[in-house]
Amino acid sequence: MTSRTRRVEGTMIVQRRAVAAVLAAATLLLTAGCSSDDGGSGSSGGEESASAGGTSPQSSPSGQAAEATPPAKGSVKVVRTVTEDLSTPWGLAPLPDGDLLVSSRDEATVTRVDTETGKKTELGEVPGVSPAGEGGLMGLALSPDYASDHMIYAYFTSASDNRIVRMLYEEGKPSGEQLGAPNTIFRGIPKGFIHNGGRIAFGPDKMLYAGTGESGEEGLSQDQDSLGGKILRLTPEGDPAPGNPFSNSPVYSYGHRNVQGLAWDSKQRLFAAEFGQNTWDELNAIKPGDNYGWPEAEGKSDNSAYHNPIAQWGTEDASPSGIAYAEGSVWMAGLRGERLWRIPLKGTEASADPQAFLEGEYGRLRTVVSAGGDKLWLVTSETDGRGSPSGGDDRILEVQVK
Repeated sequence: MTSRTRRVEGTMIVQRRAVAAVLAAATLLLTAGCSSDDGGSGSSGGEESASAGGTSPQSSPSGQAAEATPPAKGSVKVVRTVTEDLSTPWGLAPLPDGDLLVSSRDEATVTRVDTETGKKTELGEVPGVSPAGEGGLMGLALSPDYASDHMIYAYFTSASDNRIVRMLYEEGKPSGEQLGAPNTIFRGIPKGFIHNGGRIAFGPDKMLYAGTGESGEEGLSQDQDSLGGKILRLTPEGDPAPGNPFSNSPVYSYGHRNVQGLAWDSKQRLFAAEFGQNTWDELNAIKPGDNYGWPEAEGKSDNSAYHNPIAQWGTEDASPSGIAYAEGSVWMAGLRGERLWRIPLKGTEASADPQAFLEGEYGRLRTVVSAGGDKLWLVTSETDGRGSPSGGDDRILEVQVK
């Protein structure tokens, strides 16, 4: 082989390598573009993803367009009454075997409901609860490691504050004695006769989220050092969760009035419902660190400093408590509105106008929880002192939705 031939071949090899490098770079760029348009599911694994608990409401427009949009109109069918004769039911936690745990706000008890027979078994009374007004034993959640630790978390009003505890559930003990002593993991949430928040839920990141109220003191909502009028994000042990937006703080978002609804969609984005005062109730897509406006803004605002709700209602039509996600929509239980609202989603926006169901048929609706697929568990709230109970009881309904 001549030296000239060797030089030509060497040049061709260099050129082929250069082309290969360009193609590889282009492939990487295309792959990165596809990942960033994946509907904001928080799949990057970085700290921002961790801080949001897998939630990323600010999806790109192209990512939202790629998501399936539910029909503009849906439907609701009440399949059956699961159980009745409940007193001030508030929190609801599905067990792995399909049964339900329900809290009584005013009696401070936790009861297990067999979803096949409707039979109720009282686990026990939670000591330290001081029911008054809107306060008492409220939200329930199962430990993310429930299969091994059998821990139940509860949010309740004590004589001095609102707090979160966890208790061992010992099924083998007699009825009424199955709850272990409560271990307080977080305390100091402001309490009041009104606006105590109370909803707790473990997110896809296995962190504990809590919706709090401003206890009637409006200024607490804008005070980042206060726990009132916030959504909190904690470890299961009650510490500020890693990656929270404010250093060494449990505060996840602020500027809320009274948050009683928390739910995640199929892309692990967090939504929250909260009570307005006299004008607008809200459903919000939650972005860590954002200010949701109260008391400076109620409902949508022209002030860019405040994160606007994705939907709003007159307070007589909603007064929202629990929310759940199913079939591409957020489902919102209305107390004063006495109806179940459907808000179809496209990303973190409403894809069509909210639609109301069951208006006035079952009275005040407190809690709604996904039962898997197209089913929901729905809890009424006619015995909370503001309803008009016939027979003085509440019930749990199984509902089919689309």
